[in-house]
Amino acid sequence: MLLNTKHFGEIEIDEKKIINFKEGIPGFEDTKRYIVLYNGDETSPFKWLQSVDNGQLAFAVVNPFEVVRDYDIEIPDEAISNLNIESAEEVMVLSIVVVPEELSKMTMNLKAPVVINTKNNYGMQVVLDTDMYSVRHYIIEELRRQEVNIGAGSDKKEK
Repeated sequence: MLLNTKHFGEIEIDEKKIINFKEGIPGFEDTKRYIVLYNGDETSPFKWLQSVDNGQLAFAVVNPFEVVRDYDIEIPDEAISNLNIESAEEVMVLSIVVVPEELSKMTMNLKAPVVINTKNNYGMQVVLDTDMYSVRHYIIEELRRQEVNIGAGSDKKEK
């Protein structure tokens, strides 16, 4: 299927990879079909959640587990049921990223991740029932914090 997009021009997509958001994404309830696009590098944690219904609409997204190493969530039972999730292996979790002009202020939404069942291609944005995470988690700040912590608690013993 050919899709004309704002960021990627005209691209060919595999219709079998279209993800259906029964309720849309909050604020975009009328847009129900999306596809995850890789920006040329499948190893990058950054991807695009591109609308199939509106080529002008795409969300920058990131795998939150690759940025925040201790990110630990419990998907609500209602979401598990709505998405027909049978095992953790069929779940993809993405966080929507806000990329402002000043890149150092780039944030991701850890409070309301996008959860996708990769087996049946159903998706939804889920608001977590926790105060541990914010809707504006600073990515660059998090990466800097991890750099500082590397090696900080080395287990090597002097001989």
